[in-house]
Amino acid sequence: MKKKGIVYILLSALFFSIMAAFVKSIPEIPLTEKMFFRNFIGLIAISVTLYRKKATLKPKRPVLMVGRALFGLAGVGLYYAALERLPLANAVMLNKLSPFFVVIFAVLFLHEKVNGKQKTALLIAILGAALVVRPGPYSSVFPGLLALMSAAFAGAAYTLVRKLTQTDAPMLIVFYFCLISSVILLPIMAVEGLVVPDVKQLISLIGIGVSALIAQLFMTNAYQYAPASELSIYTYSDILFSFGIGIIIWSELPDLIALFGGILIVIAGIINYVNGLKKV
Repeated sequence: MKKKGIVYILLSALFFSIMAAFVKSIPEIPLTEKMFFRNFIGLIAISVTLYRKKATLKPKRPVLMVGRALFGLAGVGLYYAALERLPLANAVMLNKLSPFFVVIFAVLFLHEKVNGKQKTALLIAILGAALVVRPGPYSSVFPGLLALMSAAFAGAAYTLVRKLTQTDAPMLIVFYFCLISSVILLPIMAVEGLVVPDVKQLISLIGIGVSALIAQLFMTNAYQYAPASELSIYTYSDILFSFGIGIIIWSELPDLIALFGGILIVIAGIINYVNGLKKV
């Protein structure tokens, strides 16, 4: 069962990298419009699937479902804002701090215990984040802070996903995330004014929605087969995928200090992962 969770989380990381590349490829499209396409396309696809399966739409934990959607929406918005301002790999490196926020929130809300090695891993991750965020030729403090905040909100959302999968189907969790996000974004987008995309932009907008939907489904299903703490190490493959995409498409190379910071973040993830294995 755990192997299936690992495969799902790797595929999720790949499609999240593809989604990030689509987001970055159309800086001229407003942030809310990109977010709306991400969620509305997913809403249509999942609604059709749930209708065909005649699945119930009644969540067993509606408050947690709304909370997951709000945290997730905030995380997406901050992440997309960071992608517009940072090299792809830098934004992804900082966003990959979300597993550490999962640990923090799991302690606060799921009453899990944190040992010395987890605390060490957290300190190393904080140091790595500081090196990536620092002002430099490829980064500035504000965009880096946006990425850090996106990781915090994502960590809160993933913690609730872990709790929700105990009672609700993964597809229902994704459905409500897409539904609530679309309802919130639609009036905001209307007030801002819709930018009519050309063919290239439309392809990218659709790509954001499709790749995000696939990634979200893989991620949500993964947490059914293993705890978040055991799968967290595999989410770092997102950095490698994004690093390659950034080089190929935009010729982006993070500076050495930021790259070292990213390595520290991965090392912290490995420590946290190995520590999790010893508990099993």
